[in-house]
Parts: sequence; C-alpha cells; structure tokens
Amino acid sequence: MKKIVVVGAGPGGLAAAMLLAAKGYDVSVFEKKPYVGGRNGRFELGEYRFDIGPTFLSMPHIIEELFTASGRNIHDYVQLVELDPMYELVFNDVKLAMTMNRKKMKEQIAAQFPGNEDGYDRFMNENERKLQALAPILQSKMDRLYHYLRPSVLKALPQLTLSQSLYDVLSRYFNDERLRLAFTFQAKYLGMSPWECPGAFSILSYMEHAYGIYHVIGGLNEIPKAMARIVEEYGGSVHVNTGVRKLWLDGTTVKGVILENGEKVAADEVIINADFAHAMTNLVDDGVLKKYRKEKLQKKKYSCSTFMMYVGINKPVDLAHHTIIFADDYKRNVDEITKEKTIPHDPSIYVQHAAATDATVAPKGKSALYILAPVPNNTSGIDWEKEKEPFRRKIWDTLSKKLGWKDIDKYIECEKIITPHDWENDVFVYEGATFNLGHQLSQMMVFRPHNEFEELHHCWLVGGGTHPGSGLPTIFESARITANGILQAHRQPLIPVGALPKRREA
Repeated sequence: MKKIVVVGAGPGGLAAAMLLAAKGYDVSVFEKKPYVGGRNGRFELGEYRFDIGPTFLSMPHIIEELFTASGRNIHDYVQLVELDPMYELVFNDVKLAMTMNRKKMKEQIAAQFPGNEDGYDRFMNENERKLQALAPILQSKMDRLYHYLRPSVLKALPQLTLSQSLYDVLSRYFNDERLRLAFTFQAKYLGMSPWECPGAFSILSYMEHAYGIYHVIGGLNEIPKAMARIVEEYGGSVHVNTGVRKLWLDGTTVKGVILENGEKVAADEVIINADFAHAMTNLVDDGVLKKYRKEKLQKKKYSCSTFMMYVGINKPVDLAHHTIIFADDYKRNVDEITKEKTIPHDPSIYVQHAAATDATVAPKGKSALYILAPVPNNTSGIDWEKEKEPFRRKIWDTLSKKLGWKDIDKYIECEKIITPHDWENDVFVYEGATFNLGHQLSQMMVFRPHNEFEELHHCWLVGGGTHPGSGLPTIFESARITANGILQAHRQPLIPVGALPKRREA
C-alpha cells in the first residue's frame, strides 16, 4: 500500500487526503494547529461560534463530486442551505439585494439603474459560454508550456480577455459605477483590485448568479471536518497539534517529513497544503530550491491581507447573512490597499451575520458578527500593534454610519481580532497575504507553482498557492488535480471530472 503524507489539514489537503484514502492509499495528515481546516477552521468565543476564514460557498457541485468520488454523499455529513438574497451590497446612496433569481435581479436593476437590465442578460449569457470554455483549464493540470496547445485550452484562450481588466470587462455590460462594482468586487476573493485583476475572472460573479451561494449549518468548517472524518473511515489518520518541521530530503527527492518532535515519517508521496511561500521558506533548507528560493519568493506579487473582527453581540441584529459595505470612493480604497499599501481612510467592510440563517452560531436573541476589512499585506511595514485599536474604532464608526447602528459597542460580550501580523505569525501565512500569491497572469496557470511541484520529486501541492488558484471551489479543484496526478503516476484509475452543470434559473 502506497503511503501518502499531507502537510496541513486545510480544505485542499483534506480533500486530496479523502480522495486518495478512498482509493486505498495509506494517508496521514499532519496539522500544526489544534484544529482541522487551516484558514477554513473554526473557533468559539464563549457561546459564539465563528469560521476563521471562508464564509462564502459557491459551486457546491464540486464538493458533491469529490464526496461521491470518495464513495460518500456530502449531504450525509453536512447541511447546505441556499441563501436568498445571496448578499446585500451597501453603497452610500443605494442598497442592492443580490439574488440568483434572474427575474427579480432584472427587476431590481431596472428600478434602480434603468437601462442596465439588458446588460445583465448579456453578462449572464456571455459568461456562461466563458465558464464553459475556461472550465477545462480550471479542472486539469497546467504545468508545461505545451499544455497551452491542448485543443480545449486553445479554445479557451480568447475567453481570457488578456488585454482587459475585470473592471473593463464589466464596463461592457453596465454604465453605472455601482453596478459595475456589484459584479467586480469578487476580485477581493483573490485579494486583488478589479482594475488590475484579469478580465477572465468575470466568471466569479457569474458563478454566484448561476449556481447560488450556500451556507453550511454550523459553519463552513463542517466541510473539512467531514473530510477528516472520511479519511479516518478509510483507515487514514489526521494528527492535529503535530507540526512538520522539515521535508525529509535526499537531494531533491522527498522521502517523507520530519515532525517537530524529530520523528521521521516516510512517504511515497508528500502533499503540501501549507501556505506555499511559507512552506518553501521554512520546510526546505537553503540551497535546495532555485526557482522558488527565498530571494525569488520575496519578489513575487502577493494578495492583500485582511483585518478580522469576530464579535459576540448581546442583541439581535437586523442584517442579511452576508453584507458588503463599499467605501464612498472604492477605487481610492483599493489603491490604498494594493498600490500605496496604507491603512484605508474609508474602509470597505464585509459583515457575516450567520445567525440570520443558522441558530447554532449564537444563543437565541444574540448575534455572532464576522467583520472583515481588506488591508495591505505585511510588505507595507504597517505596525499593527500600534494601529490595531484606531483601525478597530474606524470600522465601528463606519458600521454605525452606514448601517445606522447606534451604540452597538454597549452590547459587545466578546471580541477577537486578527491582524495581518497575526495571519503571518500565528496562522503561518507568508506576509499575511490571506489570499496567497497574486493572480496576475504572470502568476497563473503554467506560471503558478505546479500541482506536481517542479523543484522536488514526489512532492505535490494543493491550495490557493498552486493551480488553479484561491477560493474554495478552485482549492477543491486543486485537490482533484493533484490526486489525479498521483493516481496517474501510479497508473491507477483517475477521479472523474463531471460536466459543468447547467445554470439554474431560480
């Protein structure tokens, strides 16, 4: 029986572990933290429960396929709830309740942005074709230049809109700035500016409007928990509080891992699910890597970071499950984060009020608020110990002003803050860049670290730092690509990739 070691129990690592355990591999997962999920983990503050990172779940068919390929039904493990509206967008003069109900969406656009409703139809129709064309790239490995010559890739290349930014692409459909932002803010899922994000990523907002947004009762961490359970059902093991100190190397061949307690664990293949740049900086000795040595990693482009507040409120809150509050000058806000690398003077803020849907996250009559503000990563040099409290105050002032909240501070029962420094030092995220390597075209597809890592033998990657990129759906696809790469190397039957489902007309 072939032995697989997975470094890190994030969603990508656990998905790959689950798939390979189901195929008969002896799988061991080692996680430094005391919980599974990585950035997709969970913690509790008193009676309140919070996801650490991802809170949006789209494209649920991908997870359904992975569970099915593992001989399981995801619905036996977690309860998915579709959200309608998917989320509310708050601008300084208008609110938008975004829904995948096409009729309601067009009516809302016609009422608030007359003349733009036809642009919505064009956006949906054209991006349906774009996603169909791009899906083969997102579902298969891209680690050789000749992979660009595959017929499916050649067909997809025109859809990449290489010469246009995401904002440029949406300007073809909508003439109102607020409506353009409503379909481009998803660039923040990649930690990027819509004015710099490649136009191909218009599929992100399309996927939401075509397939919906879901919540998992108990929080999205229930998904990696279920995957860990399935690994163990197949005889694999998941070890928390068990960090990996180094890769066990013989030259550039990976023989296994060396745990923090000094124990050596042999493996036929090692899958790295730790943050890519952090792993290459810390798990591999100097002088081994060339393409991704420390000096070259420092020159790469990284996503923004996030300032996180997790707050237990001793009162009910009148708020949608997901709410995005836009800065009055959104472009200035984005430029401050990605170009000037300064603390935003008028932050854009995302608030999850999961208790609107899920009674398990807070006691009855109370609210668990997850509050996120995009901020620069740690290449900014910002001293967050000094700036933490002033920025916290700015966020509360912004929420009070734009949501009409009065004296909400009086109702705070508990609160936890994660700054970019915390992301780097406590969660082991390189430069606190919570969305990993940037998604510029120079760092995508063949130019992103390969699923079969090119510098070390018997070493594989999953997660946002490899192809196809960040975000839960693509991270799960990275797990399928990597698992199939290992199966192919061992001449085993591959895990099937399902056809893209037809867009739902809710």
